[in-house]
Amino acid sequence: MNAPDLPAELARLVQAVQTNCHIADARHAADLTLCTYLLQMREFYRWEQRLPLGATLPRVAIGTWIAERETLWQELEETELLTLPAAGFRHGLDPFDVSTINRQLRRHGLVYGAGLVGQDRPVFFIAELQGQHEREGLQVLHLGPERARCLVAPPAVLARVDDQPTVLLRRESLARWCWEKFEAFSLRPHEGTAMHAAVQAYGLDRGFEDALPRWLDEQSEVMLLHEIGERKAGDWLGPAWAAMRLDLSSRRADLYARAVRDHLADLETTLPTLLARDAQASLHMWFANFDGLREQLFPGLKRAYLAWREGDGGAALRAAFAGGLGHFRALARGALDLHAANGPDATGAIEALWQGQGAVCGG
Repeated sequence: MNAPDLPAELARLVQAVQTNCHIADARHAADLTLCTYLLQMREFYRWEQRLPLGATLPRVAIGTWIAERETLWQELEETELLTLPAAGFRHGLDPFDVSTINRQLRRHGLVYGAGLVGQDRPVFFIAELQGQHEREGLQVLHLGPERARCLVAPPAVLARVDDQPTVLLRRESLARWCWEKFEAFSLRPHEGTAMHAAVQAYGLDRGFEDALPRWLDEQSEVMLLHEIGERKAGDWLGPAWAAMRLDLSSRRADLYARAVRDHLADLETTLPTLLARDAQASLHMWFANFDGLREQLFPGLKRAYLAWREGDGGAALRAAFAGGLGHFRALARGALDLHAANGPDATGAIEALWQGQGAVCGG
């Protein structure tokens, strides 16, 4: 997006970040399934045009826009990421130097984020700072309207800002993520599903705009709990985990690594906290997004959720949390042992471990 209300120097920085976003998208948009790609492109178009959530999209205009964007990506696919212009740095800043770039931006009420989704997909953004607080040793920054962003826009990011471990909560990206989930459900509603229960609990079917603020507040809390859990999981796994992931030569193996770590974070922190609070709507929404490798590795967790819905008071869930945490710690430790013994040559053995029958937790 253009930033005409910013000083010229900051506007150039925002534009450079957006160019890096285009370069990242050029390299990785094809990684998405067609359905996910089209949904995300629709929301990306709404964001660029500053259209409200759910605004009807002009078919011809968006078709032209997608064609132009794909042409731009073809032109940028082999381009290196730009260094970012900054006062006092003649040669610019590395786009992953989050702390230094934020020292340039914070006095203007802006926050910069950069990181990797998976092994090699970079994401960048600049957003307006709306508030901050501290939680369990983490600085939490609440971000609003975004000046630059990628096609893929994770709503919560664990980063280092002001030389502190920081959770960046992107409320605008979260709102668009929530709309995508609700829109997809509305096209094919299924009673009895976790998403149906979440829609009813939040009252989304009775008025999306009225229900959205509560949904955003509660989903922000869920994502913060997950990032707190991620940090705890990282402390338990130690630096050897990051070294192992860097050596994984298989994208599939890295997806398993992410799923295992997500389970460690949610089984220790996110889910027990939500259950203890009786946060029913948030639990429904968490299970509405419980799919893919995470579900394949722990099918018993969904059975425990169904027992909770049927009135067991959460007994099955508590048992699943404890059993699952032990299971996935053992699975992570097994992968670390394989990597310690074989280094970069361990990928095949690690992938076999995670794909084997013993990797699945029945709960």
